[in-house]
Amino acid sequence: MARSSTPQDARPSAAGTPRRIALDGAGVRLSALLAEPAGGAPRAAVVALHGSGMNAAYFHARADPRLSLLTLGPRLGYTVLALDRPGYGRSATAVPDGQRLAEQTRTVRAALGDFAARHATGAGTFLLAHSFGGKVALTAAADDGVPGLLGVDVSGCGHEYAVAPRTVSDLDGPERRRRNWGPLRLYPPGTFAAGGSFVAAVPSREYADLEDWPRVLDAAAPRIRVPLRFTFAEHEGWWRHDDHRLRSLKTRFTAAPRVVVDRQADAGHNISLGWAARSYHLSALAFLEDCLVSDEAAPPRARVS
Repeated sequence: MARSSTPQDARPSAAGTPRRIALDGAGVRLSALLAEPAGGAPRAAVVALHGSGMNAAYFHARADPRLSLLTLGPRLGYTVLALDRPGYGRSATAVPDGQRLAEQTRTVRAALGDFAARHATGAGTFLLAHSFGGKVALTAAADDGVPGLLGVDVSGCGHEYAVAPRTVSDLDGPERRRRNWGPLRLYPPGTFAAGGSFVAAVPSREYADLEDWPRVLDAAAPRIRVPLRFTFAEHEGWWRHDDHRLRSLKTRFTAAPRVVVDRQADAGHNISLGWAARSYHLSALAFLEDCLVSDEAAPPRARVS
């Protein structure tokens, strides 16, 4: 796609070095971190959506640069766009209470349209999302809501909670930390000292949709027509992920050509910040490679457009 940049987007940066941009999400300006490959157009665009209480820097681990998706993706030929969801980053001023899930879905879809209009996306867009960001990715993918969508990779999000949603806000500090992080040995030294760069307050409206998520997913799942991959960390604390429940999760996506469920060893809920982050990101990008092969091999009328 031809690229015409605003002055802000035109600032030069070293190949693969993230820079900040802003996107129009149907009237809500969203901030983002953008890293692009060197030497020409990207093979595809990876759009990363963070979870509750994080921001776009979740995908750019400062404690160990080897763990950063925004560093890895461009080296493999992909543009990586890590978006600050509504209520985070720049948009926290405009929508300090955030948006409910349906509103976020519309805002993110619009922002991705703005991005595709001004930046090369190669073969298409691939959504890589964590936790609440996974909910946004799945609802955005329904009904072909993201043009050029190649596939969706979700970590830290399932269909059956391990804790009653109405009690989440009442959990004490140690219990909440255990569910968010798992054993602290899973994270590089300096991770929590750098926490100010990726941790953010949770906008109040995000809590409103917790209990309704299983119903929302059941409604959206049959309308998703691209390959899907779910990853559950070994020490995932917010979702039930035994074999029975994972089989049940897969059966909901009746229109998806492929649904893969994986487990990530030696990882906690915040998988992209731990020692296992590089392994997880490589697996997610390998899944994207499969999506690209499937898209190339499909007859023209069956391709995602």
